[in-house]
Amino acid sequence: MTETILLLSLVLLPFPAAAVCWLCARYGKAGMRGVPAAAAAGLELILALAAALYGGDAALRIPGLCGLGLTFALDGFRRLYAAVAAFLWLVALLLSRQYFARDTARERARFDLFSLLTLGAVMGLFLSDDLGTAFVFFELLSFTSYAWVAHTETDAALRAADTYLAVAVIGGLTALMGLFLLQHALGTLELSALYAAARACPDRGTLYAAGGCLLFGFGAKAGIWPLHIWLPKAHPAAPAPASALLSGALTKCGVFGVLAVSCGIFRADARWGALLLALGVVTMAFGALLALLSVDLKRTLACSSVSQIGFIVVGVGLMCLLGPENGLAARGTVLHMVNHSLFKLTLFLTAGAVYMNAHALDLNDVRGFGRNKPFLHAVFLCGALGIGGVPGFSGYISKTLLHEAIVEYAHISGSRLITAAEWLFLAAGGLTLAYMAKLYAALFLERHPARQAEFDGMRGYVSAPSAAALAAAALPIPVLGLLPHGTMDALADAAMPFLAGGEAARVAYFSFENLKGAGVSLLIGAAVYFLIVRRLLMRDGRYVDRLSGRFDLEDRLYRPVLLRVLPAVLGAIAALFGENRILAPVVRRLLCRGGTEMQALSDAGAQIPEEIPYGDIRERFAYKVGALLDRGYAVRRGVQPAHRLSTALVRLTDQLRSSTQAIVRNLSFSLLMTCVGFTLLLVYLVLIYA
Repeated sequence: MTETILLLSLVLLPFPAAAVCWLCARYGKAGMRGVPAAAAAGLELILALAAALYGGDAALRIPGLCGLGLTFALDGFRRLYAAVAAFLWLVALLLSRQYFARDTARERARFDLFSLLTLGAVMGLFLSDDLGTAFVFFELLSFTSYAWVAHTETDAALRAADTYLAVAVIGGLTALMGLFLLQHALGTLELSALYAAARACPDRGTLYAAGGCLLFGFGAKAGIWPLHIWLPKAHPAAPAPASALLSGALTKCGVFGVLAVSCGIFRADARWGALLLALGVVTMAFGALLALLSVDLKRTLACSSVSQIGFIVVGVGLMCLLGPENGLAARGTVLHMVNHSLFKLTLFLTAGAVYMNAHALDLNDVRGFGRNKPFLHAVFLCGALGIGGVPGFSGYISKTLLHEAIVEYAHISGSRLITAAEWLFLAAGGLTLAYMAKLYAALFLERHPARQAEFDGMRGYVSAPSAAALAAAALPIPVLGLLPHGTMDALADAAMPFLAGGEAARVAYFSFENLKGAGVSLLIGAAVYFLIVRRLLMRDGRYVDRLSGRFDLEDRLYRPVLLRVLPAVLGAIAALFGENRILAPVVRRLLCRGGTEMQALSDAGAQIPEEIPYGDIRERFAYKVGALLDRGYAVRRGVQPAHRLSTALVRLTDQLRSSTQAIVRNLSFSLLMTCVGFTLLLVYLVLIYA
């Protein structure tokens, strides 16, 4: 009974707390803004720790809600990530008091409201016990976290928010199609029943189709390539506390879905594992490359999140490929999830401290800010060395487990492709060290040519609550890294039932073989930093962004296709069948049998010159086609060509162009994505239920 009450409280508490905190921030004293929100997150952390340390497994079903009802459960993995999420929120909200000190009461109230609503949605997702419940909270957190990205209401923030919402809506609708397929094929969406139902299902094609839809939906939230496009834009646009939560918690919501599908439906499925391994390797390497090229502090950290999600997805793929022998991969996956949450909490909050004081994020504008600031120096080093996989920090432990899993599968399979994946894994680790070295050198070693004296004089750059938040975020990284067997192994073991992880031998983390892998990444990182960053990515002592814009899939692929091709089709439909009724006269000219109207026009001398002054090539083409049809009709009827079709087609072309431009100007990208998603949903329903 106690466990059930804890479970229900963890899910429900943030929602009424959000309303209370909004009222307090909106109408309370200015000095108390943010305190109720941090207190609510602290209470949530106390409940999560109580469930983790003293509670047992529990299950809860709320029938009737959202049609099929909502189901929740507490087990090792869920307790672990409920505690991690609550910790992230408390620390981020502690620093947010200083970060939003200059914001209005309305802006502060809005941030607190949507922060706690998002916390409730995240808790509901991590504690869900079926994919239907997970989907409900998955969609809820997409809309509540939208307010984070759009918080500053600048043009860049609103555009990034449009991208974020578009990816969320399309991903959610695609995942919904997968749920329909899965329910139809298996008859259940309960996580504990998926494996047995999938094994008994003879239609593997339907399962792969459903899995593909779910991977698209959850992978978009996780930031898996090529659906990562929202991360490099949303993180720099959002306030730093929100960026820490977007990277540390919301990306893990997508990973949670990928894990649920992989461990339930496709456990020990080699094809599914190979797909995830390939996507993970590409995401890992591509994100690291983008981070290396970036010259914006928060954008570098955002691209780094893409890369680290790739490491996690590699682990999930190896779990499927290794089957019952997946103990190393499963432990490395869950520990790197936890580690990445801690790394990005530390690093984004450090970036927040920089922005609060320097009011800039470009590396050329903030260089030298961290000089003579030993506390900020130590905090940043914990995050940087941790994410770089340096021995003695927690990232080394999880990366060692993942590397061991790759080596194990390479030995079992004998595949050269897996050996190549291992080297890409080590190279991505080296790139991680290189771009973190770039950030470290810019912030703490170099000097600003104009503002260095100003930076050196900023002694009170963080308040006491902000300093406590930074210390709380950074301290676990070396502690977990130095005591892996008593801490990290215990955390991983608790999560194994959910991940269906097999047994694993005790790993000698600091053996020569494991240290050698970290050493290879260190050497690669040093070479990349000194040979590429210092020589190719700097000019006249300034950091330059040479190529990263060319890898922007949204601007170079998705938006051009979806905002030109799709509006053209919709514009054509609107022009042909809309109020202008251009189609009617065209059809009359083509299908007219008596020729009376054409003869009358000819007799009246309604002639149009052969050459018209239209400069647009499309209009000229339309005129020529119409004129050719006119001549054919005139010859057949024995009359003079009146060129009526040519003018109709020219007007039709102009209407198509005008309709397209109107759609592009007035229809937001996110709503367009919504239409695409609903169209795909309708097509699916027609095909399935016709």
